[in-house]
Amino acid sequence: MEANTRSTGRLPAAFLTPGSSSFMDFLAEHSPELLPGRRTLPAVQGAIEVPHGTTIVATTFPGGVVLAGDRRATMGNMIAQRDIEKVFPTDEYSAVGIAGTAGLAVEMVKLFQLELEHFEKVEGAQLSLEGKANRLSTMIRGNLGMAMQGLAVVPLFAGWDVDREKGRIFSYDVTGGRSEEQGYAATGSGSLFARGSMKKLYREDLTEQQAVTLVVQALYDAADDDSATGGPDVARRIYPIITVITEDGFRRLTETEASDVSRAVLERRMDQPDGPRAELL
Repeated sequence: MEANTRSTGRLPAAFLTPGSSSFMDFLAEHSPELLPGRRTLPAVQGAIEVPHGTTIVATTFPGGVVLAGDRRATMGNMIAQRDIEKVFPTDEYSAVGIAGTAGLAVEMVKLFQLELEHFEKVEGAQLSLEGKANRLSTMIRGNLGMAMQGLAVVPLFAGWDVDREKGRIFSYDVTGGRSEEQGYAATGSGSLFARGSMKKLYREDLTEQQAVTLVVQALYDAADDDSATGGPDVARRIYPIITVITEDGFRRLTETEASDVSRAVLERRMDQPDGPRAELL
């Protein structure tokens, strides 16, 4: 096939007229070895230390959804990177936050972005938010073999549902099992503490600014009890990545905006180290 392409200077017809709107199906047919889950891993003895992304949180509010993540990647008991990016736009109205094996997760996100772009170009329309969530589920399931060897990816997917006119959140397990979360969600090593924090602070009538503050509070609580989660680092000017998705599309808060929210939370924590208190009744 390569020789034919070089001699004619043209791509084969199959590359110009894909029979499926799924880029993953197309890749599986022509170059399956490029898919993360199709790779053969060498035999190893003992555990392999690779960088892992940690805590991702999300919450809905009446006008959309907020998706955020801390910036720390760990490798065993070491900090592998202090400013890793774990939250990415997948298209105009959705985003994904990654936890798990960092390198593999970033590769999966790029493939997912391409999958959605390919579908839109072939079909001339965007997938529904439900359809996007299902496509991501299929990709995670395709990585099951590597997940069983310890190279797992567990993302959090969020977006604005154009049809239902509201923000929605989807969580996954390593087998690709998908669950829609109501109100808030968290994944990663600090998710237990972040979820507990959001459970006490979440309300259905949050404003966008309150929702942003809530996810920063949750990440702070996660960092307070989970060593793999990084809190706001004022000295290095490293703050959580915070994204907002509404009917106007995806928006990432600027460094100044993220800094202002993080500093406000830190200032209040000087008086209340354990954070805001929920009412007993």
